[in-house]
Order: sequence, then structure tokens, then C-alpha cells
Amino acid sequence: MSESSRIGDLQGKRLLLGVSGSIAAYKAAEITRALRKLGAEVQVITTRDAAQFITKTTLSTLSGHRVLTELTDSGDEDAWTKHITLGHWADLFLIAPATAQTVAKLVHGFADNMLTATALAARCPVLVCPAMDHDMYLHPAVKTNILALQELGYKVLEPGYGELASGLVGIGRLPDVEDILERLAELLPGELRGKHALVTAGPTYEPIDPVRVVSNHSTGTMGFTLAKDLARRGARVTLVTGPTLLKTPDRVHRVDVLTSAEMLEAVLVHQSADFVFMAAAVADYTPAEFHTSKIKKEADQLVLKLRRTTDILAELGKHRQEHQTLVGFAMETENDLTNARRKLVEKTLDWIVLNNLTEDGAGFGTGTNRVTLLGKDGSSYPLSVMPKEEVATALLDRVLADCA
Repeated sequence: MSESSRIGDLQGKRLLLGVSGSIAAYKAAEITRALRKLGAEVQVITTRDAAQFITKTTLSTLSGHRVLTELTDSGDEDAWTKHITLGHWADLFLIAPATAQTVAKLVHGFADNMLTATALAARCPVLVCPAMDHDMYLHPAVKTNILALQELGYKVLEPGYGELASGLVGIGRLPDVEDILERLAELLPGELRGKHALVTAGPTYEPIDPVRVVSNHSTGTMGFTLAKDLARRGARVTLVTGPTLLKTPDRVHRVDVLTSAEMLEAVLVHQSADFVFMAAAVADYTPAEFHTSKIKKEADQLVLKLRRTTDILAELGKHRQEHQTLVGFAMETENDLTNARRKLVEKTLDWIVLNNLTEDGAGFGTGTNRVTLLGKDGSSYPLSVMPKEEVATALLDRVLADCA
């Protein structure tokens, strides 16, 4: 999977998988398994002829849902409107394989089975993957229907070239499962598509000598979860991080740094980003002198002279661009609201995320956090203790809603 892959965005999505009567129907099992492995919920709908190639038992076992074929298959009291509720339930509708017969029915609005009726009711993107013999696919009637499908708003993934069930070699093969998933993921709405987000995370190491550093307890978790969620929403994400053992989120460009000076340099390269989230715990002070040799343990006391580091977020605030949204983080232990609001104003921020190290469930090295989001307009949005991934989602929802 490439760095630019969006397949991971299918996690938590609701998928309808329509399967029609092609020899390629066996691949529906692979598609279902792959989607479930990604964390998607899958409801399979088959045509009558699909059962000649793959059993409902197989597909229901893999999907975890009863497979539907007829308009009354669900057995619910509202069976006759099930195609409507499914069409509204789904985030994406994949029809793979789609035979020439099913393509023709979709074009002409037939609703004689659960698959085609649900397609008419679907409010989500519908991806059609034709699969048939070479000569059938190239027939003018089929080509006309496929063009008509696209004019009607359906998305079509062209079949692949290779050996076919007839023994011939040509175009008509169902694409590989990963190619199908890639195309599906591309159809997901991305509210931040085309936007660049810069996130900082982790601690900085300010060297005293070749062995010792001045640092803090930050693990980088908050920044990494923000980067992950921003990428999920379609943004191009640059993550500048201090030392951490965390794995780089999918589709995130990671820049590793050690010191506050290195972080400043890396951030300035991307200072024109549309969104900036400064979640790193950057050292406020660094040793005034670096000892090139290890300081020996000789005296009972060691006095270090420290100097102020450059305030990275303040620098960005001084040179902010009109299109930017700047979000800072403030970790406090006393007078937290007063201190956070002062930083919000002094650094020319749009938002600041406040958390108090003394509160239960907040601070460094915890799987949870408890924060309050403060806006430049005086607004305040306190969040209860929750996992950091949920905190990231809630923060982004609020910040992006203000930008809408």
C-alpha cells in the first residue's frame, strides 16, 4: 500500500456490496473479508444468479449479516422499504462484479431485485465494477450503457486485462481487490481535501553534553492522533515530531527532530500550512553551553546556565497568513484559564487547547486527556475525560466547524 493510499479511511464506514452472476463473484468473499479487516461494516446484496457462483452462507459468514436478494428477504416488518433504509444507511455502495445484465438494469432504472432497487434509493456514491468476457465488454450496447451509467452519476472502475473464464485473453477481468478498495476510498468525502495541515508532537531534547539532555515527559500521543485524524479527513499532513516511539500514521509525512532549534527550522519550512496544531512540548530553555565531553561526576552540585528558546508558535503568529488557522496547546498546573487566555492573545492564535497536569486523566503518558478548547472570540468548550483519539476528533470537529 502506498503512502498516499486512503484505504484506511474505510475504517468504520458502512458498505453495501452488490454481487451479480459472474464467475468473478467468488472475489466478493475476498472483498468482504478485506473490508471487514479494515473495520468497515458490510451488508451484501446478491442477484439470484450470483448464488450459482458463491453461496449466501459464505458471504453472510464473512460479513456478519444476512445476505439479501429479493425485495422481501429481510424478514422485517418493513421488508418492502428495506431497500430505502439501506440506501440511506450506506456510506458507499460497491457493485462487484457487475454483469452486462446488471449494468443494463441500472441504466434503465429496473428495480426487480434488492440490488437494483437499493441502487435507485442510494444517497451515497455507487461504484460499479463491470466484469464479463472481452467481446461482451466491447459490444457497442455495453459500452453505451457504461457511458450512460457515468452520465447518471455512477462511478465506474474499468475491468482489467488478462486471461478470462472463456479461455480467451482480453479486457473484462474484475480488478484486483486492493485496486477496488483504493477507488472506493477515493469516493469518500474529504472535508480537508486540498488543505495542508502542520502538526508538531513530542518533546524536544536539549543537549547538555553527549550523554545528558534537558527534556520532559511528553510521548507525542496527542499530536500523532491529531495527525491521523487530519489525514483521515483528507488533508495533506506534515508531522514534525521530537523523539518518540510512536508509529507514523498512514498518509502522514513525518519529519523527525531532536532540539527546539531543529523543530523551529522544520516548522518554518511549512509555515504556510492552512492549519497549524502545535501540540509538541517544546523546551522553554536550553543549555547556554554544550559540553563536548561528558561532564564528570566530581562536585556535589552542578549549576547549569540555561537560555530561552525561540517561541515557535509566537513566531508563526507574528507572520501568520490570512488563510491560516493557528491552534496552540497550553499545559498548566495553576491559574490555568488565565495563563491560557494570555497565551492565546499574545501569540495571535485562533484557538488554544488547555489541559491541567494536576487533573486526573490528563497530562503526559496517559491514554486519556481532559482539555478545554478556548477561542479567540472568548468561547470555551470544556471536554470530559476521554481517550486521546476522541479528544482529537472533538477538537477538530469544533475547529473545522468554525472555519466552515
